[in-house]
This record gives sequence, structure tokens and C-alpha cells, in this order.
Amino acid sequence: MGVVSLDQITTPAFEQRYGVPAINIFNDLTLEGVLAGAVDARSPMIVQTSVKTVRSIGVEVLASMWRSMTAGIEVPVTLHLDHCPHRDVITECLEHGWNSVLFDASEMPVAENQRQTIEVVKEAHAVGAAVEGEIEAITGVEDDHGSDDEAQRESLETSLTFIEETGVDVFAPSIGNAHGSYKTTPVIDFDRVSDIVARRPIPIALHGGSGLTDEQFAELIARGCAKVNISTALKELYMKSTLAYLVETEKKNKWDPPSLFRDTRAAVVAMVVDLAEQFGSAGKAA
Repeated sequence: MGVVSLDQITTPAFEQRYGVPAINIFNDLTLEGVLAGAVDARSPMIVQTSVKTVRSIGVEVLASMWRSMTAGIEVPVTLHLDHCPHRDVITECLEHGWNSVLFDASEMPVAENQRQTIEVVKEAHAVGAAVEGEIEAITGVEDDHGSDDEAQRESLETSLTFIEETGVDVFAPSIGNAHGSYKTTPVIDFDRVSDIVARRPIPIALHGGSGLTDEQFAELIARGCAKVNISTALKELYMKSTLAYLVETEKKNKWDPPSLFRDTRAAVVAMVVDLAEQFGSAGKAA
């Protein structure tokens, strides 16, 4: 147990067809809450950091927080760098103990994306880290990354060639999903997941998870989505629970920051436990 490589979490999830929450934290409280939720649910957990979070907190501070909060933890957890197009940031995070990275070169031509991804895979594997790859941008903006323009999809054969040639450990296809909050229920291309997995058994990463229906989550996990990204839902929960608490605080005129932190932490823990139960990862660390 404790800190493990990404594949030690995604491989059994893929083989047994359950999903593992991959949750984007953005400060010490959310990191602590996500880890506590994983322990309560006896669930493996993927903790993610965006480039924005890495830059705002700092690599060394984040790495220190991670080491401190995971010391002695009794469930498998792993630290992942989400959507990063910057090779220097990837190198710095790998040097400071990140267990995996998503090299996001989706804005590059496929051939150049593939060439650079091969280099990133070599760099990461040399230090025991894993790589998530993608060739299609995911629609939507998240942590200052991405675009609201409709994502253009590549052919199945192009995706399979990319997976084979690069040796990525996890693959993130565009399937009608989007970052941020959905205005309407998205139309998801479930068959695209099945088609990839049938030809190349590889754990699939589901991006844009916040806002999908329970049925959509279940169907995608059953088809091979072993890594289920959650970002917007945590941000909304954090801000809304904090706002609700402060409204009540103002009414009572009792201002006690530690009480606010406890309340927000409890909300984060509850959300993480609910996600683990929904995706089927609860109890898998037992």
C-alpha cells in the first residue's frame, strides 16, 4: 500500500472493470480531504495536479505536502500531473516524485505529438513513472488549459498507432466529453472506448467526468475507463460549501476559521467516498 505507480492502480481497475477517481486538488485542504476520503472508502486514489496548481503552489511545496500527507497511508495512492504541454514542467515534476504525467501535445500535428510523447515515455519510465497520452484535445477549458471549440477526432487506426508506437500506459480519447460543466447531457461515443480496448487492451482515461449521468459513468467504466477524472465537481463543492458556511457564520457573527476548514474538509471527504462507491473502487484497497 502507500504511494504506488499509476499502472498499479489502473491495471487492476481495467481488468476488473471498476473506475478509480482521479481528482484534481488545488490546495492542502483538498489534498488532505481526498486522501482521507480514500482511506474511509478503502479505495485506491489518483491525486492530480494541474499545471496551474503546480505553478501557484510550487513543485517543492507540493512534493513536500504529498510526502507528508501520504506517509503511512494504508491505501494505494498515486500523484499525477494533469494536462501538461510543457516539457520543462514535466521534467521538474518527475524529478520531484510525481508518479505519472499527461503529456498534452494534442495541439500539435499527430506525428510531432507522437515523436515527443515517445521521448516523454522514455524519460518517465526511466524513473518508474507512467505516461497518459492523447492525440485529440478535450473540449472545454479547465485551469486555463484547453478550448471551447469542438474537439476534432482522429481515426481509430491513428489512435491505435499512437498507442503502439509511443508505449503510453493510459490513453485519453475524445468521446464527446468536455471539461467544465455541461449545459446539457452530453452525447457520448461509448463505442469508441470499446473499439480501442478491443484492438489494444489499455486503461482508458475519462476526462470531463463532472456532470455525466450515473448511467454514462457505469457504461464507460464497464467498457474500459479505469481512470475517471474529477475536477469541476470538487471546485464547485469547495466553493459552495464554503459560501454556505460563511453565510451561516455571518448570521451568528462567530468567526472561527478552523471550524470552516473542518466543515469544508468533511464535505470533500464525503464527496470522495461517494465517488469511490459510485465508480466501484470502494473496498478495492482492503
